Amino acid sequence: MLDIAIDRMSPVPLYHQFAQQLEQAIEHGLLLPGALLGNEVELAERLGLSRPTVRQGIKSLVEKGLLVRRRGVGTQVVHSTVKRPLELTSLYDDLEEAGQAPSTRVVHNDVVPASAEVAAALGIRQGDSVVRLERIRYANGLAVAVLRNHLPTDLLLDLDTQLLEATGLYRLLDAAHIRLHSAHQAIGAHSATAEEGDHLGEPEGAPLLSLRRTTYNAAGEAVEYGTHLYNAARYVFEFRLLMRQ
Repeated sequence: MLDIAIDRMSPVPLYHQFAQQLEQAIEHGLLLPGALLGNEVELAERLGLSRPTVRQGIKSLVEKGLLVRRRGVGTQVVHSTVKRPLELTSLYDDLEEAGQAPSTRVVHNDVVPASAEVAAALGIRQGDSVVRLERIRYANGLAVAVLRNHLPTDLLLDLDTQLLEATGLYRLLDAAHIRLHSAHQAIGAHSATAEEGDHLGEPEGAPLLSLRRTTYNAAGEAVEYGTHLYNAARYVFEFRLLMRQ
């Protein structure tokens, strides 16, 4: 039973107060995917709200993809949306800080020849050996991202798969005293391949968010090149914008 506190003296509409607190409960793992809220009549009686107020609040979260209405069942939590600021941070750390219970499955951890794209990003020759990592990142048990990274082979000499499944890559770099200083990244869109869709629980061709990031140390040397894909229904990038003076 969630403690929903409605302030009837607040200028914020009642439906919005209701929806906002439900959304926070989902984001912080208090309401897990699959949890049932009951039907609108039950919710209205339980919270002392009118049915139209509850209906409007639920509608706003259904439109955000957080809730779904099921005939004969009621309102059910689908998943929480991961909100991530655009900063030089690790997805693992961001999920953990948000209470999203991160976990990882390693698909690839091997050494391969650098493609032209990877070589250009890391400042090496095409065909030079690089470490290839591919991981599926989960939040509260739901796949949110396919993470593909390439690193110079002499950067982390013992990149253990069990460690990669237990923590984030940036934590391992920090533990090896490799200090990240800056990054260049670009955000775009991508249509899921059959394999990518399978990883993220989406059909082939589904729209995904894409991110390409090259990370540098204080000396300006590239230490990591990442090409990541995110489930667009479960993931949001947040920007803080300032007016140019």
